[in-house]
Parts: sequence; structure tokens; C-alpha cells
Amino acid sequence: MSRILHRSLRQTPPVAVGGDGIYLLDSHGKTYIDACGGAAVSSLGHGHPDVIAAMQAQIGRCAYAHTGFFTTDVAERLADCLVGQAPAGIGGVFLVSGGSEAMETALKLARQYFVEGGEAQRSVFIARRQSCHGNTLGALAVSGSAWRRQPFEPLLIDVPRVAPCYEYRDRLEGQTTAQYTGMLLDELETAILQAGPERVIGFCAEPVAGVDGGAIPPTPGYLRGVRALCDKYGILFIADEVTCGMGRTGSMFASDQEGVAPDLIAVAKGLGAGYQPIGAVLANGALLERLRGADGPFVHGHAYGGHAVAAAAALAVLQAIDRNDLLVQVQKRGATLRRMLGDVFAAHPQVGDIRGRGLLMALELVRDRATKAPFDPALKLHAAVQRQAMQRGLLVVAVGGTADGWRGDHVLLAPPFIISAAQLSEIVARLEEAVNAAVKEVV
Repeated sequence: MSRILHRSLRQTPPVAVGGDGIYLLDSHGKTYIDACGGAAVSSLGHGHPDVIAAMQAQIGRCAYAHTGFFTTDVAERLADCLVGQAPAGIGGVFLVSGGSEAMETALKLARQYFVEGGEAQRSVFIARRQSCHGNTLGALAVSGSAWRRQPFEPLLIDVPRVAPCYEYRDRLEGQTTAQYTGMLLDELETAILQAGPERVIGFCAEPVAGVDGGAIPPTPGYLRGVRALCDKYGILFIADEVTCGMGRTGSMFASDQEGVAPDLIAVAKGLGAGYQPIGAVLANGALLERLRGADGPFVHGHAYGGHAVAAAAALAVLQAIDRNDLLVQVQKRGATLRRMLGDVFAAHPQVGDIRGRGLLMALELVRDRATKAPFDPALKLHAAVQRQAMQRGLLVVAVGGTADGWRGDHVLLAPPFIISAAQLSEIVARLEEAVNAAVKEVV
């Protein structure tokens, strides 16, 4: 019996003993294709020699120095690298140890920004349904994932919510994409006005919805409209790029593809590519200037924030992406993956939508394609797909609650950027077998 509190308390998962490229190996000698990068984390695959060498070198120099006393050269270089590639206006970086910490930090930065500006009455964040911003209490509060939130609702701050940008399900019959986008922006403006613009701190959104939404890209003009509304009412736009950032969708920051510059950007997963726990919040320069002019410090911090070895790993990851032109690779392989998924699943009776951007792709599973009716959540189709895929040596992230927080299933793919076309073909072939077997299992 394992002494670890695993995600399932009823069973112990296989023991991972090694990894090479897109593959992981368990203690029984079984090999798995890591088609999801853990959870959109392992962007460079496993065992990358340059990242490992950078970590080893940093351990030999300085493994740890608490940021309450010191900074390190490698953390400073990482911050310079991130700001140098960030959307316009970003002026600084706060380093943390993961995505939930990054979102917690963004929320607190946003709140203190207004406190220091004499607007302490601002206490409201607005967010979207079917969103995932993390599992710590603050990040969970702004998340719209109903099943994640339910056990902890009494502990969470109240957050007004608007609809996600989810064209597949929510665009009305006869409505153009532009009209649908306008409807979403009208709803956001109404939510701001109902909360009272003078009380609102910011709007939180994933530029491309990640794990809980299932790789949902924004409609044209949606994020530009969000930016305009935030400017109109003097509130902050907080972009959660924990999943979709760091090259995953084909540009270093997903916001860049929409031509918008958020005030705060949370990144994590692909930043360390699985080699070390690390995340970051990138902040607008004007926001930082106000905090620098305040009497006190930013009232926040963690013991492992800015960890030197984690910073070395992240810097090596960013350098490898640049040196090997992997953003272009993501764009090319993403187009190939979309085509392959379409060839196999476009007419599949249980696949309602194929969507995504770059190497963040998803299949939404439905009981009926014509009506888009989801499967009964009691069937746990997503769990069956993940189980059947794993039996076939394929790792995918399959999630429930896609349609409305409780109903609906999707399968998320987020393979490493280094993947070949032949390996993508093998992923799609195994996924087809897993989906068919799972449907047969639960129906």
C-alpha cells in the first residue's frame, strides 16, 4: 500500500522509471507515448540533454538562495528573456513554483495595485464558466469548473461569471460568428456594470481554453473586445496562459496571436517543460511602477519562488525553443495533427468537434452529433477513454464537464514540440482504437 495520497485514493498508478523524447517507461517495462505532455507540460519531451546540463551546472554553482535575501544571475536572465518575448507593455516578472501559484500571485498583484492607488473598494474579479485557473483557493474561486469547485464552495470568494467563448455549443442558429462575439462582449459589459465598475479589479480568462474547456480558441475579435472593455472601465485583463502559453499554441504567448496585451499574464507548465516546478506572472510596467512607488513591499511570496535550479531549467527550455525554431515546428505539426484527426474523426458518430490551436488539440465527444447531446455523465466516458488509451500505451488527458460543468466529455492532446509526423500518426491510430473501445464499454 502506497503512503502517497495519489489522485485516486483507491489505487496506485504505475511507477514511471524513465523517459526519452515523447516516451515514458514504467517499472514493468511498458512504454507509453506521452501525447498530452502530462498535462500540456512536457513541451520538449523527456530527457532533453541541454536542460539537464543546465540544471546540473546550476546545482554546482548555487542550488538555492531565498529571494527575501538574494537574487541570482540565472533568475535575472530568465526574467529578461521572458520580458523580451512578451506582449507590449510587460515590464517585469514574479517567479513562482507552478500555475496555481501564478494565478494566486496575479490576483494579489491586481488587488494591491488598486489598494496602492487609493481604490481599496475594488474587490471583485469576473471570470468565465467552464474555466480552470488552478486548485488553490484563490485560483479555484475564479475558476468556473463546477465539479472542481463543488466541495470547496463555502471557502471561495464570490466571483460573477460570464459565458466562455465556446462557439461550438453556444453560437445560436442563424447567428454569425461576429454576432456571437458581440453577444459575449455585451454579456461581459453587463456583468461589469452590474458589479459596479468601481468595484471590479479585473477579468480573468484563458486566451485558448485549456484542460477543462478542451482547447477552445477564441473567436476573431473576442479578446480585442475584452481588452477594449477593460480599458473602458479601468479594470485589469488577467490572461491565464498556464496551459496555452510558452509556445504551446504556436507563439510564445497565446495573446500575441490575438493582437492583445494583457495587464497580467500567468505562465507555468511549458515554462519548465516538466524539468522543474516553475511558474511566473508577467506584469504591465505601469502596474509595477505604482507598486514600486508604494510605501511597502508586494505582500506576497513563497519559500521556493525564484528557485535557481528551476530558473536554469526554464531558461534552457526557452533557449531550446528559440535555437531549434520550435514555434514554427508547433505550427506545422499542429496543422498536421488537425488534418490527421479530421481524416479519422470528422465523420465519427461520437465526435462532435475537433478544435484547438498549435499542439493543443481536443476532440469533444457526443452521444448525438446532430443535437450535440452529451453522454450521461454517470457513464464517465472520459475516464473510459483515458483508461483504454493507457492500455494501448497512449497517454491523453480526458475530462468531464465540458458542456456545462457537469455534462460532456473531451479528450485533450498536447504532445511535445519535438514530435514527428509519423509519431502523430501513431497517436491518432491508438486514439481511434481507445475512443471506439471506450464507447463500446460504456454504451
